[in-house]
Amino acid sequence: MKLKVLWVGKSRDPWVKDAIDEYAGRIRRYMPLELVDIRDEKGAEAEEMRRRECERLEKQIPPGATLVLMDERGEQMDSPGLAAFVGKQRDSGTGELIFAIGGAYGFSEEFRRRGKLLALSKMTFTHQMVRAFLLEQIYRAFTILNGEPYHH
Repeated sequence: MKLKVLWVGKSRDPWVKDAIDEYAGRIRRYMPLELVDIRDEKGAEAEEMRRRECERLEKQIPPGATLVLMDERGEQMDSPGLAAFVGKQRDSGTGELIFAIGGAYGFSEEFRRRGKLLALSKMTFTHQMVRAFLLEQIYRAFTILNGEPYHH
């Protein structure tokens, strides 16, 4: 299985870039990982921005891929639950597992129907923070699946 994480906009904060680099390197010990920045839309109404950004996201999703959208209205999982989900995808022959983080206004309603909705928390985080938190949780999932002591 290949893992891909898409996000709208560039990672600007130095601590976020450092965390992304750290956890991406750790994840790559377990599985191929591709990180893709999607150009964010500027100067349009919120719905139009969502539509255009989702069109760009859609171009990065091959047929047959499993898509997980990070969305505040999504299902909440604990870390072992995420590990079980990732393990099930891996073991069932999923070719590509894709996580997507939307832009400032999230995903269009049409695009939201395209994938599984997952929330990191009931709390609101910046889109920058979600990048680091998501990669850490994916890394944690692999350590759980491999019985390693990182998660305790």
